[in-house]
Amino acid sequence: MRIDSFSAPTMATWQLTRDCNLACLHCCTDSAPGRALPHELSRERALSLAREIVAAGVPYAMIVGGEPTLVPHFAEVCRILSDGGVWLKVETNGMDFDPAALKGLQVRSVQISLDGATQGVFARQRPGGSLEKAVASCRAVVAAGLPLEITFAPTRLNIQEAPAVIGLALDLKAFRFNTGKLMRVGTAAKLWERLEPTDAQYADFRALLDRRKGELAGRLELCYEPFSIDEEIRGRGLEPSGTLLILPDGRVKVAAPLPYVCADLSRTSFLEAWDAYRKAWSDPRVLNAAERLAADPGLSAKANAWFSLDSLSHDLPAVV
Repeated sequence: MRIDSFSAPTMATWQLTRDCNLACLHCCTDSAPGRALPHELSRERALSLAREIVAAGVPYAMIVGGEPTLVPHFAEVCRILSDGGVWLKVETNGMDFDPAALKGLQVRSVQISLDGATQGVFARQRPGGSLEKAVASCRAVVAAGLPLEITFAPTRLNIQEAPAVIGLALDLKAFRFNTGKLMRVGTAAKLWERLEPTDAQYADFRALLDRRKGELAGRLELCYEPFSIDEEIRGRGLEPSGTLLILPDGRVKVAAPLPYVCADLSRTSFLEAWDAYRKAWSDPRVLNAAERLAADPGLSAKANAWFSLDSLSHDLPAVV
């Protein structure tokens, strides 16, 4: 089904803030301590937006950041969405996560990043991060009866520890392990020469995932397909997803690996933004940009140089 027939998104991915308590080398949102976007949505607008998402009948929301738990109204946003029937996925780095904030809510999963099986490797990729704290948060999530997902961003710094991290995810009783090729977006794009795994490393990594997927069937789901941005775009035939990606200041992106913004929720309603998103995906300029990205995934390096489609001339900027 095409999104033209959808009255509302099937999912909202909402970056509550760009502020974070870590400055991870691979971060696709350019998040770091003190890096909140100017004019991030106020508490009042965030809560009213949560109510609009409920009223629109959106079934599923991903609450992400930055580190979303740093936002003072994080729990209020989650409560409004859950009380309205929206299932939640919360992504956190686990440095200071209390699952009690989600007690009694409709939680599809809590996703915690484990980018290493030893403190040395974990902290190289996540400066200032504590593997011990992340693991403790994983255990607390499971103890609270919440479904746990682990995510692993492979880089040249940590890819050798992938087998051990998969084993750790299994020991922690996670139900899913999410991974795939490193995205060339945000901070990772700036440090690409330092972080990108070699072709040989990726081949070994993919072989590991293929082998362990069968071995762990029924115990831990290894989720790694599509493996890269270009595979994802080609796999859905340049069709847009039913997901609305909301930036911390309320702007809405056409797609995560493209730099174009189609609406601003600080000034428009949620359903108006959805209508603008659907119209953007009938714009030949956007379709052409997606085609070029599918052919050259390195173009995603400019995905965080945001441009409003309304302010652009007929030709999109040369970044894509």
